[in-house]
Amino acid sequence: MTDFKFIQLPDVQLRAAVQGTGPLVVLVHGFPESWYSYRHQIAPVAEAGFTACAIDVRGYGGSDKPPAVADYAMERMIADVVGVIDALSPDGRAILVGHDWGAPIVWNSALIRPDKVRAVCGLSVPYLGPATRPFTEIFDEIFTKRGRFFYQAYFQKEREPESEAEANPRDFLRKFYYALSGDAPDGTWPSSKTSDQRLLEGLVDPNPFPAWLAPADLDYYVGEFKHSGFRGPINRYRNHERDFEYLRAYSDRKITQPALFVGGTRDLAFNMLGRGDPVALMRNHVTDLRGADVLVGCGHWTQQERPTEVNARLLSWLKSV
Repeated sequence: MTDFKFIQLPDVQLRAAVQGTGPLVVLVHGFPESWYSYRHQIAPVAEAGFTACAIDVRGYGGSDKPPAVADYAMERMIADVVGVIDALSPDGRAILVGHDWGAPIVWNSALIRPDKVRAVCGLSVPYLGPATRPFTEIFDEIFTKRGRFFYQAYFQKEREPESEAEANPRDFLRKFYYALSGDAPDGTWPSSKTSDQRLLEGLVDPNPFPAWLAPADLDYYVGEFKHSGFRGPINRYRNHERDFEYLRAYSDRKITQPALFVGGTRDLAFNMLGRGDPVALMRNHVTDLRGADVLVGCGHWTQQERPTEVNARLLSWLKSV
């Protein structure tokens, strides 16, 4: 049975859904989700002989929600993961699994704190090595300076994006989840939007919603975001320059722990900027990549859209490390 634990760290308290006994597996979600995005993984991981721990990232759900943009820098996120490991792992080490923003969090945790991370799995977002410039410069060049909309550029504006999402969380989540899912036809995420438009403009509300997100699942997410708001979650996107400066000190490192990647062929985040074969690029920076599967037809919400396939790969890998 899954229990909630509250883990007090130096500057925040995090909520975690925990089940099982054995080596610790920390599951880190992305935007806009919560621990609940791993609802299909917690019990199977626990039944395989591990302690499954799905956290609410700071800013989300039952975790604390500090107000400043800098409170959501990658350095803070890594410190949170390390704090959870120290609180719950008897030997001070854990296996990490991350999806969406959770993937860069766990990849970089493995890179910077190899003493704490036994193995690492990324869902949706591969690890492509150290950045050579802040991501803001890249998307400004490709999108904003050409008058094209890019959601992360939109998220740099304070107050407007969170106000749009908070006006009707159910409407926001339905449209955002659907647009990035494998069920959405090509073009559902409009490519013709201009940089002065808002995120929801042009997005559709499907009827019915794809079966991978049941009405009760959506209700849970809506309740969480009505409570938490969207400022903390969106603040993660406002730290690209800060993250770049922090990670520069580790640019000569590679991820050497046993690693796994699972993505989807219809995931816009998998090959966001068209930089060749992401898996091939990842192998240059992840020296023990034991599996890299791209699920045909799967969209961005990897472990929710395809839980059976993800679990089969995840459990096989967990038992090997």
